[in-house]
Amino acid sequence: MFFTYLRRELRRRRKAALVVASGLALGIALVIIVSSVSSGMSKAQDKVLESLYGLGTDMTVTKAATAPESGSTGRPKFEFDAKDSDDDATQSTDRVMVQGFQTLASSAVGKVGEQDGVAGAVGGLSLSVMKVDGQFKRGEFKQEGGTSQGGGRGPGGGSGQPQGEVKGGGASFDVNSYTVYGTDVTQQDLGPLTSSKITSGRTFKTTETNAEVAVVDSAYAKEKTLSTGKTVTIHGTEFTIIGVSTADSGDAAANLYVPLQQAQTLSDSKDKVTTVYVKAADSQEIDSVKSVIQKNIPGTTVTTSADLADTVSGSLSTASDLAAGVGKWLSIAVLVAAFLVAGLLTSSAVSRRVREFGTLKALGWKSGRVTRQVIGEALVNGLIGGVLGIAIGLAGAYAVTAVSPTLTAELGSSGGGGGMRGGMMGGGGPGRQSASKALDIALTAPVSLSVILTAVALAVAGGLIAGAFGGWRASRLRPADALRRVE
Repeated sequence: MFFTYLRRELRRRRKAALVVASGLALGIALVIIVSSVSSGMSKAQDKVLESLYGLGTDMTVTKAATAPESGSTGRPKFEFDAKDSDDDATQSTDRVMVQGFQTLASSAVGKVGEQDGVAGAVGGLSLSVMKVDGQFKRGEFKQEGGTSQGGGRGPGGGSGQPQGEVKGGGASFDVNSYTVYGTDVTQQDLGPLTSSKITSGRTFKTTETNAEVAVVDSAYAKEKTLSTGKTVTIHGTEFTIIGVSTADSGDAAANLYVPLQQAQTLSDSKDKVTTVYVKAADSQEIDSVKSVIQKNIPGTTVTTSADLADTVSGSLSTASDLAAGVGKWLSIAVLVAAFLVAGLLTSSAVSRRVREFGTLKALGWKSGRVTRQVIGEALVNGLIGGVLGIAIGLAGAYAVTAVSPTLTAELGSSGGGGGMRGGMMGGGGPGRQSASKALDIALTAPVSLSVILTAVALAVAGGLIAGAFGGWRASRLRPADALRRVE
């Protein structure tokens, strides 16, 4: 009897049921879309942090750079030994510099690895190389921030490129700046190189701790026409390219990767590292591990992925704030409104059925039975609204994923954290603290099973709330109400 009456009433009152279901569907669909977009932005931010840190890295340990001494510009100087003649002399020179931070002793890696809560630690050395090629007369070339005198620009051109002038003579020169990352080939499961995959050739062997081999980033390889088997010369040392890597997201950590010992030799930084990459044993205990390291290894700065997340700005950050703030409260407001409208409409429908329910009570139906009938109808309306809402929400999430709008993540200084990347020419190497860097991330809107289950729960809750309104109104009806309505 219950289901027969329920089916008849829903069919007879299709328009009213559709209005109630549509209101609930709108609120549920909005919740699904906002939740999926928020999840997509969270994934986008994770990609940004992976491109900074590398997969599996929870924090970095560094030693912040000190300010330049008084009277020092902090810029490298180049000197050329041109002959005493009026003829131009073609020369080439380069400088290998530790990038961004003061170095730590390699022994710090072992100390960090011994701390409670640390599952793994590996050191890396970030370098920047500036190479100058050209024709010079006797004089001194000094890098400056202004426009070069009589010189050509380095690859890429544009403002911000290393430039300089030659005092005491004219010059025509090119400046090439790139980044090198010294990686511990015996532990390749941590650090920035893990955010790239080998697309040609191979990665380092664990036995190549001091081998003259290199892995080149695919973008840099394309720019310089490099490939496996070719060689690159860094500060007089010739390295054979054994592999080409491609960053999974954003830019690569460096233009070139070489074994850590080779990087230390090139930069005259024996037994030194710039960054220690750390993996915590428990991702829920990162803050406590950070405190332990800072306490037991003084003079270091520990930066977690949460610290870096605070430095991400741009449209990604703006959209994330909107989804977390405006989107969240808009969803709540629409849901509350949908629930109230559904309840009021159900209550109003019961009022229009006074004669019907009064007659049923006169025939022997008890108030509980009438109330259950009303709640059952409202619950079905809620489920219909849930189905419609899920369908609309999935369509909206699919549309966002199909369009894949591009968000920009601007990476600024973390105030001392390692893992920030960049170089003089936009390459990468952990350690930059100054200029910001922008990454373009495509937004997706993945819908998880938990979001679908939440939508179902909201549909049931909406139906029960609407049923509560209608049931309360129906329970107050008396058989005499039917007679008065007839009169």
